[in-house]
Amino acid sequence: MIDSTATLRRSVYLLLIALAVGNMVGRILAVDSVDLTRLERQRIDERMRDYRVELANEQLSDSEIAERLSRKRAEVAKKLRLGRPFLSANDRSRWMASRALVEQGTFAIDEILKEPTWDSIDIVRHKGADGEFHFYSSKPPLTYLHMAAGYWLLNRTTGLSLADDPYAAGRILLLLINVLPMVVMFVVVVDVIERLGTGDFARLFAMAVITFGTLLSAFAVVANNHTWAAACASVAVWAYVRMRQSGAATPGLTIVTGMAAALTAACELPALAFLALLSLAFLVRWPKATFAWFSPAALIVIVAYFGANHYAHDSWRPPYMHRNGDINAEDNWYLYTYTDDKGVERSSYWTNRQGIDAGEPNKVVYALHALIGHHGVFSLTPVWILAMVGGLMWLARGGGLERELAAATISLTIICLAFYINRPLEDRNYGGMTQGFRWMFWFAPLWTITLLPAAKSLDCCRLGRAIALTLLAWSAMSAAYPTWNPWTQPWIWDWMEYVGVK
Repeated sequence: MIDSTATLRRSVYLLLIALAVGNMVGRILAVDSVDLTRLERQRIDERMRDYRVELANEQLSDSEIAERLSRKRAEVAKKLRLGRPFLSANDRSRWMASRALVEQGTFAIDEILKEPTWDSIDIVRHKGADGEFHFYSSKPPLTYLHMAAGYWLLNRTTGLSLADDPYAAGRILLLLINVLPMVVMFVVVVDVIERLGTGDFARLFAMAVITFGTLLSAFAVVANNHTWAAACASVAVWAYVRMRQSGAATPGLTIVTGMAAALTAACELPALAFLALLSLAFLVRWPKATFAWFSPAALIVIVAYFGANHYAHDSWRPPYMHRNGDINAEDNWYLYTYTDDKGVERSSYWTNRQGIDAGEPNKVVYALHALIGHHGVFSLTPVWILAMVGGLMWLARGGGLERELAAATISLTIICLAFYINRPLEDRNYGGMTQGFRWMFWFAPLWTITLLPAAKSLDCCRLGRAIALTLLAWSAMSAAYPTWNPWTQPWIWDWMEYVGVK
């Protein structure tokens, strides 16, 4: 059967991708912690007026005065810097580790922590190879080594540095580490949509969702593992769908699937279930390809994950697994005290958690807010209701591949939600001050695929299309709400505070 509108759909897909990329790039180019440019200039001008008075008493030529003023202004600007393109402790932790690796050849971030605007609470402290205590990023090293590699290349080829040129260097790197993976995700999801979807409306609707209806776009301005996990998951599903439809596990696509699935788990710990399910699917359907290609590809990532961690921290366990100090106090890397350069004794933020980081005592309340409350998956982005409905529709009357995808997506959703809801008190914090239940963001490509049958069913009448478009508009609104910083509370949280119920 000839699909007469396929060419037009592909043109619309490209338009949506171009708009989404332009939207993300625009946010990145404007990214700043707050608008402090004017205040910085005022402070610099005040210092420079004093310096001009000093220069006036010296016998200098005009060229010497101009040169000294230029040099002094650069020096003062660096010391008085208030703004920064690194928006929270979470992403700054990775940026500092990348700086330390490229600029100092070490994973320890002690020296960088002393610089103005370079601070974070997402750090740990433990003994290094030299027997002395040092500060390190709390993030698994494999989740920022690609940042460091990009920074090394940028620094060596252009001379730009995160220390002296944080805006220029940071924005270029964000384009590489966030926008490119998102584009890859858009492209592979389009292919899956075309393969599994039916009807123009459903396919275009799904594409609009992945480009504008998820909270991933809000996180394009910060270095984060959720964007990378979503991109890796989408690639793994795409490769698997292609092989299932062709009936053959080709070496290239099998390697891509194994590596992408393992990288998803490296970025999001509960995605180990995703890797396990794909491994089982391959083992049942293509046992030879599993052992020949899938397993070795996944093993490369696993070895890299633990190898990088051991090299950085002299421990096979990642930093977040060094939090139980009941047996050995030194094994809790998050709880520490130290004396800074000014002789002031300071303690880790995690010794006295504040606000949302203190955790939600009631698991039922936590579950409600994670699903339909102030950080709710379905209250902030209700378009995912269609993903659950669509998954059930495929389970009931879909083909073999559709049923596999639906069963896997629904099962993984339940497993991951259960994992996070049943975390200890200190971990029940919705991901901290952030736009939504961010630990579930990597499901975006999977949910986009499973909403296809639900979107198709709503294309039956004007009311159905109105419902679908309303859910999409609501979700896009939530994604657009954090205009400059995703490390802020969602609009539902702000609304609850406004009406006095929070």
